[in-house]
Amino acid sequence: SRCDKAAQTHIHPHPEDVFTSLPAFRVSISMQAHQAQQLSQRCRAPVSGLAHRVAPPHSSNRGHARLPAAKVVVGKSAEGALQEGQAKRVFLNQLDALKSMSVVVADTGEPALVKKFRPQDCTTNPSLVLKAVQSPEYSKFLAEALKGGGSVLSTKDRSRPYAGVADALTVNLGAEMLKVVPGRVSTEVDAHLSHDMMASYDKALHLVDLYAKRGVEPKRIYIKLASTWAGIEACRRLQKEGIDCNLTLLFSFAQAAACADAGAALISPFVGRIMDWYKAKEGREFMPHEDPGVLSTKRIYTYYKTHNYKTIVMAASFRNTGEIRELAGIDNITISPQLLAELEANTDPLPRKLDPCMKDDSSLVSMKTQAEFDALHNSDQMAVEKLAEGIKGFTVDQVKLELMLAEVAEKK
Repeated sequence: SRCDKAAQTHIHPHPEDVFTSLPAFRVSISMQAHQAQQLSQRCRAPVSGLAHRVAPPHSSNRGHARLPAAKVVVGKSAEGALQEGQAKRVFLNQLDALKSMSVVVADTGEPALVKKFRPQDCTTNPSLVLKAVQSPEYSKFLAEALKGGGSVLSTKDRSRPYAGVADALTVNLGAEMLKVVPGRVSTEVDAHLSHDMMASYDKALHLVDLYAKRGVEPKRIYIKLASTWAGIEACRRLQKEGIDCNLTLLFSFAQAAACADAGAALISPFVGRIMDWYKAKEGREFMPHEDPGVLSTKRIYTYYKTHNYKTIVMAASFRNTGEIRELAGIDNITISPQLLAELEANTDPLPRKLDPCMKDDSSLVSMKTQAEFDALHNSDQMAVEKLAEGIKGFTVDQVKLELMLAEVAEKK
């Protein structure tokens, strides 16, 4: 069960070592053995086997027992952390505390920043890659991609001769980051293909092949696809072939339901972009607990747990750390370097807000046909507008990236 998996996440063999290790942000404490036993008893699930995601219980407003917030203690020894069979969870900052509840992912295409924050996973997209390669320290990755001669690969559009080089560049950066993170890297399929199922499927296989040439196995990759119907159907095929997918640009419940039905390994609800739309529409600010993006993500998370979907929910696109704190305990959470630094600097307690044992009274939503998907997704004006805007934005940055590659090639 999901609770069984949660109860085993990253059980450290020597918890006393975790409590005393420094520097703190390099330690990704997720759960101690006694906490696993506690969660197992609470969720009525046995602790057996291995798991790699989700985390222990938290306080919620859905009738679950309240557990103490992750306590942040600066500069103090963790001696005596275990009292009467229950641990005081001791962390040096909110980033450490968050790592004990959720898999933290670095939302950056820069290997140097991945090395700094030591996340479990990392993720890229055309915008992040474009930003990264504008820095002189990453010029070698540009050179390698151009030398590889990818310009004639992976595109049928001869007006974009450097699309293949962009693929090679993205994979070069991804492979470099995988030297640092113990988990996976998410690599995005060209946004131009977001409404073409077969083209997206073929591009995904091409990216997997490029990683294989660099010695990276598929189990260390998530293929990122836009959460269009075409992207979701491409995901369905890829998952059946053992290629895990990250469905991105997710704004509606319809998208989430369809992704789960397709067997997506992971989805990325865009918290901040949802809030942006409502902020512009209503002309007001939102407190974190009422943030529309936070509420949408909580709904999806609870729906998945209620109906025992294995799809990981990875919250993305944050505007502030308040949104992050409201989603503490979610399966995965991808955070920009700026917000990672803010969490690392904050020594306030971090209460758990999401729990893998959470349930609601929702009915299972059928999302097996495009007609069903379109009917529900198109009823959400925000989601329709933000999905189109997101695809356009990634497409624009993809073109900028290819033009930059062309300029560099001409200079050589």
